[in-house]
Amino acid sequence: MIADEPRLDPGRVTEFAQALETELARLIVGQKELIRETVICLIGGGHMLLEGVPGLGKTVLVRSLGQALDLSFARVQFTPDLMPADIVGTNVIAEEHGHREFRYQPGPLFANLVLADEINRATPKTQSALLEAMQERTVTVGTETRSLPVPFFVLATQNPIELEGTYPLPEAQLDRFFFKTLVPFPSEAELLEIARRTTGAEVVRLRSVAAGEAIMAAQQVSRAVPIAEHVLAYAAKLVLATHPDRTDLDSVRKYVRFGASPRGLQTLVLAGKVRALLEGRFNVAFDDLAAVARPALRHRIFLRFEAEADEVTADQLIAEVLEKTEKAKAT
Repeated sequence: MIADEPRLDPGRVTEFAQALETELARLIVGQKELIRETVICLIGGGHMLLEGVPGLGKTVLVRSLGQALDLSFARVQFTPDLMPADIVGTNVIAEEHGHREFRYQPGPLFANLVLADEINRATPKTQSALLEAMQERTVTVGTETRSLPVPFFVLATQNPIELEGTYPLPEAQLDRFFFKTLVPFPSEAELLEIARRTTGAEVVRLRSVAAGEAIMAAQQVSRAVPIAEHVLAYAAKLVLATHPDRTDLDSVRKYVRFGASPRGLQTLVLAGKVRALLEGRFNVAFDDLAAVARPALRHRIFLRFEAEADEVTADQLIAEVLEKTEKAKAT
């Protein structure tokens, strides 16, 4: 286990990330890109939205993170009858020595890792209870505001094929997710390996590779990774190119209603810094930004009806933006 050091140098962050990826791969079959994006999201200090059909291991991944990082874990199954107090906590009447008083009973949000399972099944009222927690790392009950544990991550799942009884996430809440990751269906070889690992007598038990302090230290180191001005300008150009009134790309003008927000630029830069560290470099390259563009921007681009009619996805538009956006040369 990596020591709980208050400070980590870049090499130690790379070692920590590789150890975490290796440990998760002992339980998660394939899904290398999913694991890499999850690690980038954690070190970047953001929340993650996982989209995929049931049975692909989304819940297993989040639970495994709690084991590999020695963090407290809570799972919330989102349903239409779930109320905000069910997740943030509430004041209850307690009696002691004949005296009654209100005491705060924390909800499941008071954990380091919170799995919001099928988040789009909850009503907008309950979904909005997550906004303060995800952005401010606090919850307010009545007139009192309480801080959440550090570190604090929300990893939410949603099913893309089942629409009945669901409530689409509002744009403001989508924007608070660092990454939106699409969980692909496994290949035939991966399906066979899943069957071998999950139907045999041997049970895989993950070891703890780091604690919360190591994650916080890794976040500080990643923010210190330098990014050249021309690379930063390229990130800004990518974000602006997703806006129909700021680009000359006909496809974006035709299919996009609203482009990525400034949070999209912040995510691009932070994720690019983390990826550079994971690749063993202490500077951000164009390739780092391109590698994280899809998970960072796909949920921040809101499409018109014409896009759905023509079966055009945000990922296809991001690919065109990446292809057509000019990279400025260093001076």
